[in-house]
Amino acid sequence: MAIREIRENGDEILRKKSKEVSEVNDKIRELLDDMLETMHKYNGVGLAAPQVGLLKRVIVIDLYDGNKPLKLVNPVIIKTKGKQEVEEGCLSFPNQYAKMIRPEEVVVEALNENGEKVKIKAKGLLAQALCHEIDHLEGILFVDNMIPGTLEYVEPNQDKG
Repeated sequence: MAIREIRENGDEILRKKSKEVSEVNDKIRELLDDMLETMHKYNGVGLAAPQVGLLKRVIVIDLYDGNKPLKLVNPVIIKTKGKQEVEEGCLSFPNQYAKMIRPEEVVVEALNENGEKVKIKAKGLLAQALCHEIDHLEGILFVDNMIPGTLEYVEPNQDKG
């Protein structure tokens, strides 16, 4: 496993559409593991492959709630329900946060790390994270859909180091 470099705002790869993964193999599993390790290092909730410089439809999510992290290949939102106003940040936009409207519930179909088809019904934060990461696969960034005027820069905590 390895920590990968996170691409930040302004990197053109973040605006490109990712390609579907044709086969879940050891290389894809290694990518999923690296992405999870990278996300944990930076205390993220989710990470999409374009954020580590690869245009592959691969995402990882960990809500740190005791459940196993999600490792998803070719995720697709097949159903949404309701609306929630949320505050969102992104590892590609360090220390920046904005408010936006996301679905309250989503149903996502994807392949897991073994190449098996899975269906995830998600609410609240998990629904928000799935929408955010799947947007990345389309080249859509959270600032594209934020409520105008809500973007804030939060000074990093100087105690960390």
